[in-house]
Amino acid sequence: MTHGSDTHDGRLVSDGQGGSVTVSKDGLPGWLDPVVRAAETVEPLQLSRFLPPSDGAGRQSAVLVLFGEGDRGPELLLMERATSLRSHPGQPAFPGGALDPEDGDPTTDGPLRAALREAEEETGLDPGGVQIFGVLPKLYIPVSGFVVTPVLGWWRRPTPVGVVDPNETARVFTVPVADLTDPANRATTSHPSGHRGPAFLVESALVWGFTAGIIDRILHYAGWERPWDRENQVPLDWRA
Repeated sequence: MTHGSDTHDGRLVSDGQGGSVTVSKDGLPGWLDPVVRAAETVEPLQLSRFLPPSDGAGRQSAVLVLFGEGDRGPELLLMERATSLRSHPGQPAFPGGALDPEDGDPTTDGPLRAALREAEEETGLDPGGVQIFGVLPKLYIPVSGFVVTPVLGWWRRPTPVGVVDPNETARVFTVPVADLTDPANRATTSHPSGHRGPAFLVESALVWGFTAGIIDRILHYAGWERPWDRENQVPLDWRA
């Protein structure tokens, strides 16, 4: 339940059951400027051909796309889902999950609160150290029926992260943006269904599917993408 709301820099600031949630671009590092611009201008179909059903079907969810500054410069926080999970087992992913009722309105600040809550539950992240600076259009994952809001964050005050519940998360790790843009780490996966998509071979992981698609589009629209061999195909059973 939301008790009140206000606006700040044209963005929502809400003081609800889960605490104050603010979207602000104040004080971001300059290297994030291209991501801010991309988030403000990108259209849904520029991110994915899978958009939320027009009839409102699908389970509302959110992921936290968290940018930090590591030893090798800008980096992203990822986690590897436990192999025992029913949905997307063993896949590297952004922290995130379905909205709970206490997260609030899914059309306003509910996804922001859900992304921070899920990141805390899955990685031990302190949400107080995260500055949300943008939100990408809602997308759809047909295989699981999730309507996903990618929430963009700056890790303003880094805190220790790691596996909180081994039944949910196999590991938590960061990936330098320099590795994600390295053409040697880029590939195309081909799903048994025939769907082809971008992939990244980083940190002993194959990042593919929805997560890789978001990373790929952010790199592209932020102007960080480097030419890479799209014919370099990696099978999804690459560990076998």
